[in-house]
Order: sequence, then structure tokens, then C-alpha cells
Amino acid sequence: MSNKVILVVLDGLNHQVAHQCMGYLNGLLEQRHVSPKKRATLHSVQCELPSLSRPLYECILTGVRPVDSGIVNNDIARLSHHESIFSLAKSQGKTTAAAAYHWVSELYNRAPFDAVRDRFTNDKTLNIQHGCFYHWDHYPDEALFLDAEHLRQTHQPDFLLIHPMNIDDMGHKHGLDSYQYRNCARHADIILSNYIEQWLNDGYQIIVTSDHGMNNDLSHGGILPEERAVPLFVIGDKFTHLDDCHVKQTEICGTVCQLLNLDHNKPYTQELLAL
Repeated sequence: MSNKVILVVLDGLNHQVAHQCMGYLNGLLEQRHVSPKKRATLHSVQCELPSLSRPLYECILTGVRPVDSGIVNNDIARLSHHESIFSLAKSQGKTTAAAAYHWVSELYNRAPFDAVRDRFTNDKTLNIQHGCFYHWDHYPDEALFLDAEHLRQTHQPDFLLIHPMNIDDMGHKHGLDSYQYRNCARHADIILSNYIEQWLNDGYQIIVTSDHGMNNDLSHGGILPEERAVPLFVIGDKFTHLDDCHVKQTEICGTVCQLLNLDHNKPYTQELLAL
């Protein structure tokens, strides 16, 4: 059976901050034995290297490590050379959508990004058929989630990527151990609390994760634990909700493909799935 999936990538969110600051998502964890439909589990994932954004978008969406994908820094602006969740879903008759930073459009639709042409995308021949793409790091998370919900309600996608940037932006301006960074994570949690119940009611399985964490040098890219440890919340009744699953970042793509019932050869985390 095919399931619809929403993948939320909260850019730059460190695992410890997610665990300590995101009260709504952690509330779902505490209530998972009371309300089966809203069952949620949090796993810690170590991001691949380098712990940079564009390389890890490619990793999450294709299952290919940066050193193998060739997308090894943020300045490589070209189409992906690998099958992604988007390309696999589109080729197998699914509907795809994304509200995301413009680098995602460059990886899977068209490169270089042309804001006039690509900011609002509706083209069934593209891998991301329906898109709202932004190119400002300070683009408000509230607006990005509104963009995503408009896409969801209008096009009913089988796979929807939601990718806000404000947490990462606050980390680059103020660092990991700052109230600005933590409060931005809290704000994203509040925004999610306005949508998740409806998404579940509409039949979506939900994954909330991040590409990389953050350090106190106002950056990321290396091997520090705070740069590499990211959260992975899984929410919905198609997950096993076992606490001891070991999830690799390279397995997120394949796990989503399994939920979507796609033919694929991507690695995935079997222990996560109740299929």
C-alpha cells in the first residue's frame, strides 16, 4: 500500500536543541502510547560530511554521500546526477511538491535558479512538479509553511518537501549557544503544531529532520558532534516507533521511497517501518 509523505527539513537544527526546545514535538513523544494515530519517536542521526547544506540536501533526497555525489560544497550549482525521491516518484506516476530553498530547485529541476521563472513552479514534466522556492535566508518560516500548505491543499502531493531556513540563519548570526537560535527552534515547533494534526488526518506520514547542526563559531561544515548530530522525528502509524533504531542519513531517501511504495534501490532503515 502506498502512503503519502511529508518530509520537513529544518535547516541547521542541532539534535540537542530540538530535544530540549521543541515542546510540541516532544509532547507527541510523551503521548505516543495514548494516541496511536499521533505516535511519534525521536532518533538521533549523524549527518554525513561535509556538514554543509547543499551536499546534505542531496544526501537526504538521493541517499548518496557527498563524497560520492560530487556535491561537496555549497557553491556547486548543478543538477543532481542521481535518482532522487522526486525523480523516482514522478517517473512512477506520483505527484511531487516542495516549498524549499532555491538550491533544491537547482538540484532536481533546473540550474541555475532563475527567480522569475522558477520561484513558482507548476510543470508536470519536472521532477518537482509543484514548487514554491525562495532565495533569501531570512525568508520567514511562517511564510514558507504557508507556501507548503498551499501546495498541499491545491495539488494533494504524494510527496511534499518542506524546507525552512530561519534556524540556520539564526545560528550563523548568533551561534549554537544563543537564545536567538534556541527561540527560533521553539518558533518552528509552534508553527508545526498548527499543521501536524491535519496532515495526519489527511493520511500523511511525517518525518521531521535536519541537514546538519551548528557550532559556536557561527558555522558548520566539520566533524564536531554539535555540527553532525541532527534530530529525526517520525510521526504516523506506518512507523514501528522502536526506540533503538539506528538510522543513517543516507537511509532517509530509501525509507521515504518505501513509504511511497516506489521501485528503488536505495538503502533504507527497515526497523523504522511498520509496513
